[in-house]
Amino acid sequence: MNLEEKRVLITGGSSGIGLAIARAMLAKGARVVVTGRNGKRLAEAVGSLQTGGLPATGFVADVATQQGRALTLQEATEILGGLDVLVNNAGGVRAGRLENMAEEEIRTMVEVDLVAPILLTQAALPHLRASGDGLIVNVTSGIALVGAPFYTTYAAAKAGLSRFGEALRRELKGEGIHVLTLYPGATDTPMMGTSRAGSELGFTREPASAVADALIDGIEANVFEVIRGGEARAKMIAANRDDPATIDERFMTMKPALEEAVSDHFAL
Repeated sequence: MNLEEKRVLITGGSSGIGLAIARAMLAKGARVVVTGRNGKRLAEAVGSLQTGGLPATGFVADVATQQGRALTLQEATEILGGLDVLVNNAGGVRAGRLENMAEEEIRTMVEVDLVAPILLTQAALPHLRASGDGLIVNVTSGIALVGAPFYTTYAAAKAGLSRFGEALRRELKGEGIHVLTLYPGATDTPMMGTSRAGSELGFTREPASAVADALIDGIEANVFEVIRGGEARAKMIAANRDDPATIDERFMTMKPALEEAVSDHFAL
């Protein structure tokens, strides 16, 4: 897909990967609307995007609610005059042992990371069909491919979003709407601010701009998925498929340190 003059809606676009994607798409000539729940952060993000007269707009909306999703599509399509690209980026995480997780935290992760993008996509499909050259990008996580301890619910929700995208891609094949799944690894974003897991535990963080640039390359090449993490991630995915016990043992050796490092990782 050529992004020039494409009309783009990005949820969770006020910081991190969403903001980086917005900036990268604007650089390609797209027109972009971003949403977020934090009004102050959103205003700052839109202000930074509009520097130099770039066609970016934003408004506050919570896509985890029916009202927020309706507002999101109504405002975005009115501002843009339609919709060509939907980027389901809004997400939330709470790490820790499953038995210590509050039911509300579990339900919030499932609602924000899985249910909300499914329902927003469903509502956006008529607009994307009208485009004739539509694209849906689902931002999942490397944890959707290799489940990590202390991220059980997050892994379940993101893996669900991954399979949703795969099934929907096949459902829409030949109908003018492509579906691409993005699998970021550890990324230097506000969402990771409360995690103390570093490179010694396999969480080497890359800039959000690198993730966004890789996504743009994938969009222009019409690929099905973009997986971050390079050769090391590819080997881990292969090992998880062919000999998962080795990955179990690897996590076993680091489990106490990992649990301590992610015990405060909270972004809901």
